[in-house]
Amino acid sequence: MGFKANARKRRNAASAAAGSEKKEDEEYVGEIKCDVAGCENWADKKVGGRKLAFDRAAEVWGESGLTKDSKRVTVCKSCYRAWKKAKKDEPTEWT
Repeated sequence: MGFKANARKRRNAASAAAGSEKKEDEEYVGEIKCDVAGCENWADKKVGGRKLAFDRAAEVWGESGLTKDSKRVTVCKSCYRAWKKAKKDEPTEWT
């Protein structure tokens, strides 16, 4: 047997000895809200949140579309995807 086959066999044996208790999925409660006005999603890094520069986010949502006025804006995964789609055809700044 090869390395992977041995590892699989040992993993199955170890899980059988420990018992097959399944964890119940708990709903994730985040800590950081998305800074886009009207969005109620969580912007924690664990669930796909990102941080953008305020100027870059203001280009898409406008200054009135953001709830926080600081250098960095936290956005949820869906808002980040919307921002990325809006900025897709624009050339990059450093080229």
